[in-house]
Amino acid sequence: MLAPVLLLSGSLHAGENSTAAGLIASPEPGWPQFRGPRRDGICDETGLLKSWPASGPKLLWQTNGLGNGYSAPIITGGRIYLAGETNKELRISCLALGGRKVWESPNGRAWDGPYPGARASCTYNEGRIYHLNGHGRLGCFDAATGKELWAANVLDRFGGKTPTWGTGENLLVDRKVVIVTPGGTRALMAALDKKTGATVWSTEPLRLGAAPDAAHERLGGAEGEIDHCGYGSPLLFSLGQRRMIVSCSQRHVFGVDADTGQLLWTRPFPTRYLVIAATPVLVGDAVLVTAPDTDDGGKLFRIRGQEGNISVQTVWTTSLDTCHGGVVSIGDALYGSWYRQGKGWLCVDLASGAVRYQLKGTEMGSILWADERLYCLSQDGEMALLEPAADRFEVAGKFRLVAGRRNDVWTHPVILDHKLYLRDHDRLFCFEVAGD
Repeated sequence: MLAPVLLLSGSLHAGENSTAAGLIASPEPGWPQFRGPRRDGICDETGLLKSWPASGPKLLWQTNGLGNGYSAPIITGGRIYLAGETNKELRISCLALGGRKVWESPNGRAWDGPYPGARASCTYNEGRIYHLNGHGRLGCFDAATGKELWAANVLDRFGGKTPTWGTGENLLVDRKVVIVTPGGTRALMAALDKKTGATVWSTEPLRLGAAPDAAHERLGGAEGEIDHCGYGSPLLFSLGQRRMIVSCSQRHVFGVDADTGQLLWTRPFPTRYLVIAATPVLVGDAVLVTAPDTDDGGKLFRIRGQEGNISVQTVWTTSLDTCHGGVVSIGDALYGSWYRQGKGWLCVDLASGAVRYQLKGTEMGSILWADERLYCLSQDGEMALLEPAADRFEVAGKFRLVAGRRNDVWTHPVILDHKLYLRDHDRLFCFEVAGD
């Protein structure tokens, strides 16, 4: 590992020339997109239960019939939106806060490849719902009625290729555009007018061998070959005066100017099965990217801007190999789960990338932070409330969401208005987690 960096006031600093960075939140209320308003997996609510009874928090309601899928709910304006697949069709459902179904609307055909089911979450913006299905169809719907307003297959438009496990990008709406990552011969990333679907800007294709020090053989392809879309979702933040989007293709991490689409930087990130699925995490003036089956683990990239120029430095590597369950950055630590390197939840030191401690006997899963606790849903269906201490996780409660043992309970937890939302494919559960 490289030498650790200095931690100061929650940010990583590289001396006097470090550039301040900050996440750009959605302007919409509630939980309007994947991983929350800032896409960081952090809920700002307080006054939640500090511990749970043996049976778990109180179940308020359960709704069935949502279709197969991993699409996490978004909640805004008194409505819940999520996607599921039934009878070879993907359908977006709108629910009232009590679980009653208000409308359904189709968004193309179901994903019939490995691990069938809806992949991406919906995104809400100014009365519209945006969603990308497993085949690259982007649909825009009226949030009140479910009426389709426009649609486009972004893989067809930009010369993309459907990845092995289907497109799973959780769409980012930024000001007047919706951001997509087709990874095609005509664009790596693109911005579509959110009202019409027309192309506003597009980023040049990314080819193997184009990144600094990139050995195309190590990336598993021929020099000049297009690097197609992967499974991750973009992160929007400011870096000094520039607004930047960071995301991942199948073989690279890259940064794009959010206003022009200019490709600012790329870094190779080879994995055995071309899977980089976790949303990047902004940590001060650096970005964490994790994935399974890499050569040297997850990486923290410091991004610096000087008079319009961008430089990127690898600060450290880590054994943390979270795939699609997400990582959260809290204080001087990172929290996530193993994928292949081990089992269970772990705490990683922010300054060095070293593992501080872990909770053994649990499976990998999806993570959410709220009110000084971690909400951890393991892929086998166990839900746990963990309190991080200096050298261990204190288990403040756990219960089994699904009967038996499974390996595909992958939907990210959501908390809004002191209610915890958990999904297991066809079913959505709502629990009361308000404290006394």
